[in-house]
Amino acid sequence: MRTVLVVDDSQVDRRLVGGLLTRTGEYEVVYAEDGRDGLQRIELDMPDIVLTDLHMPELNGLELVEAIKADYPLIPVVLMTAQGSEELAVEALRRGAAGYVTKRRVGDDLISTLERVFEATSVDHGQTRLQARIVKSETTYELPNDTALVHAMVQRLREMLGAMRAFPENDRLRIGIALEEALLNGMYHGNLEVSSELRDEDHQAYEKLARERAGLVPYMRRRLHVDVRLNATEARFIVRDEGPGFDPSTLPDATEPDFLERPSGRGVLLMRSFMDEVNFNATGNEVTLIKRVSPPENESIFDD
Repeated sequence: MRTVLVVDDSQVDRRLVGGLLTRTGEYEVVYAEDGRDGLQRIELDMPDIVLTDLHMPELNGLELVEAIKADYPLIPVVLMTAQGSEELAVEALRRGAAGYVTKRRVGDDLISTLERVFEATSVDHGQTRLQARIVKSETTYELPNDTALVHAMVQRLREMLGAMRAFPENDRLRIGIALEEALLNGMYHGNLEVSSELRDEDHQAYEKLARERAGLVPYMRRRLHVDVRLNATEARFIVRDEGPGFDPSTLPDATEPDFLERPSGRGVLLMRSFMDEVNFNATGNEVTLIKRVSPPENESIFDD
């Protein structure tokens, strides 16, 4: 059973979130009243994940994210955002948070958000010395519209990045989440042509339509094409779908105040927050994600 630390100065919100988690039977929940209390609870309970509010006394959510990244880099942090805290949330994502869920939609999105973060962190750390000697890797994948294969590929690539020791664990987690968002966007919105507006209105109807189209022509014949280029200086991922595309100029600014409140905007926000560059082609059916390596001063990233 995984342990979740819920950090929120509102007792009502703490108990609401804790109730959602405990009802699944898969989570043990511990609580903290603010960021400073949260750091003390981490020392005592060493949770698997931290779920934190942003606006709190003593130590706010942004400061808590930075402290956890510095002292407990293997513990992912997911934000709980309220209306009015959008700019702070975007900054927290840039500084190390692994994801977010809006308080307005916590009942709909909380469990799925945590599951995706846990999937991204389930990495086999028993890397071989041979893998650690990889200095460059170029691979091309062609995937059907299968979320299980998407998750498997993301995990495999995170393992490769871990073996190469090109990025710290927190960066590998965030790269994996950004890549998964790009792949799922290409599958759902590109190949299966399921609109983000439907997800905003009715998440169950959105998933049902995706399952139906996965078995219908022409959608079922479409593939995701993924080029992966890893080396000592950067990780580059090019994801192309076979759908009709869209006009990238119509994408809203991810820093707009209402962006976090829209379920359809989370993929683009996470990609742009976690990667150094995110570029769409002119027809909108291909996106390039780039993350650059910042090796420690005077130390090779491939040294034993």
